[in-house]
Amino acid sequence: EVKRAFKNFKGEPQKLKLPSAPENPIIVKDEIDRPQPRFDRDEGKGMSIVVGRIREDNALTIKYLCLGHNTIRGAAGAGLLSAELAAKKGYV
Repeated sequence: EVKRAFKNFKGEPQKLKLPSAPENPIIVKDEIDRPQPRFDRDEGKGMSIVVGRIREDNALTIKYLCLGHNTIRGAAGAGLLSAELAAKKGYV
């Protein structure tokens, strides 16, 4: 159920088809050794978050590992995506 929720997630940038928005904002990896920065940091041109190693921990707890590109998704990309969203909504 958690994997399905991650895989099916679409945010407002995807719904508005913003130029910098990745088609899939969250990419789920099923391999036991993923995500890894070397292999997965550039998914979605660096704008997607990669999630893997999803597992139950306790009766009500789920663990997973997520990876995002710090400079593309974090700094420059987030600023650009925010500007595109503001322009699309008519705020600027």
